[in-house]
Amino acid sequence: MPIIIRLDRVLADKKMKLNDLADKVGISNVNLSNLKTGKVKAIRFSTLEAICEILDCQPGDIMEFVADSESCKND
Repeated sequence: MPIIIRLDRVLADKKMKLNDLADKVGISNVNLSNLKTGKVKAIRFSTLEAICEILDCQPGDIMEFVADSESCKND
């Protein structure tokens, strides 16, 4: 998967637990855990906005694009 989720790193930097973030964002621990582990295919902008607001970060702090070797060959 070319999009890597770095939520665990940001949470550690902010000294916040996943459960606390889930409560503040208003989503379930399971959904936030699935996001953290990269098991989701999409995220609502409103959810991303809430996460960024609470963690005082940018979307790029949470997500990283890593080029797939196959996609690089097609260029």
